[in-house]
Amino acid sequence: MKRSLKLREAHKGNGSPALCSIQWGISGCDLVTASASDPCILIHDASQPSKPAKELRHHKDGVTALAVSPGSPSLASGSIDHSVKIYNLPDGEFESNITRFTLPIRSLAFSNKGSLLAAAGDDDGIKLIATIDSSISRVLKGHKGPVSSISFDPSNEYLASVDTLGTVIFWELSSGKQVHILKAIAPNCDADASLINVISWSPNGETLAVPGLKNDVVMYDRDTAEKMFTLKGDHERPVCFLAWSPNGKYMATSGLDMQVLIWDVDLRQDIERQKFDDRVCSLAWKENGNALAVIDVMGKFGVWESVVPSCMKSPTDGAAQTRDKGGLLLFDEDDENPSTSGSLDDTVEESHGESVLISRKRLRKQSISDEISDRDSDGEEGLLRQIELRKRHTSKHKKRTIDEKEENSSYLNSTRPKMQEAFQPGFTPAQAGKRHFLAYNMLGSITTIENEGYSHIEVDFHDTGRGPRVPAMTDYFGFTMAALSESGSVFSNPCKGEKNMSTLMYRPFGSWANNSEWSMRFEGEEVKAVALGTGWVAAITSLNFLRIFTEGGLQKHIICLNGPVVTAAGYKDTLSIVTHASECLHSGDQMLQVRVLKISDGTELINCHLPLSPTSILTWFGFSEEGQLSSYDSKGVLRVFSHQYGGSWLPVFSAHKTRKSDDENYWIVGLNANKLFCIICKSPDSYPMVVTPKPVLEILSLSIPVASSDLGAADLESELIMNRLHLSQIQKNIEESAMSGLDTSALDDEAFDIEAAMDRCILRLIASCCNGDKLVRATELARSLSLEKSLRGAIKLATALKLPILAERFNTILEERLFNGSTISAAIPYAASNSVISKMPVHKVALAPDVSGINPSTSSPSPGLVHFSKQETTEEKLKAVKGKESCKGTTSSNEGAKLDISQIRCHQTKATSNVVSHEASGKWGSDVDTCKKDSENNTIGGNLGEGANLRPSHRPINPFAKTASNQEKSSLLESIRRMKKADNEKDDKLSNKKIKTQKH
Repeated sequence: MKRSLKLREAHKGNGSPALCSIQWGISGCDLVTASASDPCILIHDASQPSKPAKELRHHKDGVTALAVSPGSPSLASGSIDHSVKIYNLPDGEFESNITRFTLPIRSLAFSNKGSLLAAAGDDDGIKLIATIDSSISRVLKGHKGPVSSISFDPSNEYLASVDTLGTVIFWELSSGKQVHILKAIAPNCDADASLINVISWSPNGETLAVPGLKNDVVMYDRDTAEKMFTLKGDHERPVCFLAWSPNGKYMATSGLDMQVLIWDVDLRQDIERQKFDDRVCSLAWKENGNALAVIDVMGKFGVWESVVPSCMKSPTDGAAQTRDKGGLLLFDEDDENPSTSGSLDDTVEESHGESVLISRKRLRKQSISDEISDRDSDGEEGLLRQIELRKRHTSKHKKRTIDEKEENSSYLNSTRPKMQEAFQPGFTPAQAGKRHFLAYNMLGSITTIENEGYSHIEVDFHDTGRGPRVPAMTDYFGFTMAALSESGSVFSNPCKGEKNMSTLMYRPFGSWANNSEWSMRFEGEEVKAVALGTGWVAAITSLNFLRIFTEGGLQKHIICLNGPVVTAAGYKDTLSIVTHASECLHSGDQMLQVRVLKISDGTELINCHLPLSPTSILTWFGFSEEGQLSSYDSKGVLRVFSHQYGGSWLPVFSAHKTRKSDDENYWIVGLNANKLFCIICKSPDSYPMVVTPKPVLEILSLSIPVASSDLGAADLESELIMNRLHLSQIQKNIEESAMSGLDTSALDDEAFDIEAAMDRCILRLIASCCNGDKLVRATELARSLSLEKSLRGAIKLATALKLPILAERFNTILEERLFNGSTISAAIPYAASNSVISKMPVHKVALAPDVSGINPSTSSPSPGLVHFSKQETTEEKLKAVKGKESCKGTTSSNEGAKLDISQIRCHQTKATSNVVSHEASGKWGSDVDTCKKDSENNTIGGNLGEGANLRPSHRPINPFAKTASNQEKSSLLESIRRMKKADNEKDDKLSNKKIKTQKH
């Protein structure tokens, strides 16, 4: 049995089972739920489950039936209070009471075009109501018990109904006659008010599905009402609800055994199933997606995503043609050849001599002439009556045409996916009587709770030792959003009061002045998002105004934005704003734009599109602790902005690959260079509750979602990309600091540490490539090594694995760099400027990672670090080489160059012997043998990231540790200088000796 889907509470009953209903709204953006124990109808935003539902309180008693019109944005509801009401979707605006019964209502159904509404219940008869004028066109009588379900044939020729006694009747709509009567073919459910029989036509109208008497579903032919086939599976008790997929290929059934089964109708077998804690009493397929909405008898609902396995045909494939047949008409109102079908939907027919059912789409000219000809037209009086009647019909036709054009326009607008509403990062929805977050970030949190007309706000910091506790505040404005920084907090509320005013308030945490708190009010302008930084406060309003204030409350700038705001965030002197760039795409994708502004000098740093996963929305936005712009969407993808490739967004985390179970949701708090800080919420909750102590903060490692490597080294590749990303960010900071004249030594140290980590990671990848016979890739990796000693370690590694050709290529790379004066650096998108390079400590250029502990047969990932690269200045090398050439006048330039390279390598080896003497002289000989054995046996070696040795008894010296010894800090540059000095001293001694000999 598959793990049960987690449901969340929508309707609170009295603890006993009650009949509940669920329907998808227009274009699958909303979910509508109702319960027989609750007079309130709820409209839920399907894209934002955490958003509070919209309540429709128009019934006086429990709601027993819901129906959504396929031809117009209308919702119908039936209740125990005997009334049927119509609402407009998606806003839920009440339109009218369309009819009343004398007993409770059990079932509602719209015709395929939405022009007819069928209503039935405990009364004797099914009412067919014209939605255009709320007139009752016909009452169908024939059932002996209460009618529990009705369904229109998609071609609008038949109506099928079933009662609680299990009798099914086929009705002809054009005449109102009973075509077929099938007695007692469905279970008897007259004794349980929470249980109903449900029938449904297939989307093509060829088959009627009815719950059977043997815990199965029986299919009946449309024209003959003969039994065609059954769906018999693992339901242990009778089926109580069924629903066809949009394309008719699949069916969902729920049973009294609390199971929901998904059937492949063509194969006549179940393909998926779920087990629930209570009986599911209503199901609804999403018209434009692979999802199924469910609700149980206790008022709990949820959405079963990916109902049909991805390897099978989608439940929406091929459904568009069916919708076109029964949806909006594809011809004009004045079509000269309207359909002559006998469908009640398309004809104008008198009923009971009083009300006339009028088609919503067109008025047939033949019906007008027939009606006129049936009247007395003798004499002048008759002629006047005909003229008057013709005028009345003409005016009605024109008015109806205008109304339907407006309705169609409204329908098309309502079916367009909705643009995401503005939100505040770290905010959770309000809940009656409970405290919730106005802001939650890496610094602290702001919480509020409503109490007797006002709210109580508290500010708490994660670091309790940062200073005195911030006093609590009584909120008389009803603040709904806030932002928190080191220096203060800002609050705002929506428009309220007679003047429709919105308030912005700033409270500093400390000031030399007594009255440093200030507030601003906006009349007819509502604050949608707020942000804080160093010395500034920002508010974005409903007029698309960006208002920037100083910390003291001075109105500094007012800027017009290009679209409605989605969210905003601040970091030191930087403000980032997300706005809508355009309407949503028809696929449901949000079109968002990001602008990053530097407040101090009024410049724009970034202006680009914000990418999101398909059909997702933005759920968190802000800066990392290092100031890197980041975003997180509802599909669980975290992205950071990088200046690589002219500015691009890189995915650095995927919840899909990280979560341990499908019911985990990550609520983001913040992030740093390599860690994500979040709160894990269990489905259906998507946000945390305010609890004491604070919610548990989870720390997750960032990881690039790379493809599965053919070497099994995907983790190492992800680590390398993350290091490069971090290194590029640090290098950008170094360049900015250097241009500002600031000290960059701390950033230099951090960049060097990351470069060292990158080299360790690259060496592991080289080892994996050697073992996997990917020598071209190993050569590419060797070229990206930053430090000379790392490249020498790669040469020894290739030699140990008996790969002489690869070792020779590595050696050629080293010689080319030494000869050409090239810098051995990582392949990164940014290179340090000369001003930055000149400030780098010389002793760090030649240090290289310890490669003595590499196991060439395997590679294990090290903790993720993030990236940047340094360069060496090699002018001294070239000068040394030229100096040597001047002393070798009889040797050709090429030979002299080769000789100098060998001497440089020799002197470098001697100069660095103090650093690697234990590894290179005492251990590499034995380690090579160990590498060979490990490569042959595929054993697991030590962790290079920790500098582990092949021999556990000897721990290698960490070459990156800072020591006071000048010998351990000797670099290639210093070796060349000493070599040149020694040669000069030797030449001086020889010349002095010759002079003395000549004198003698």
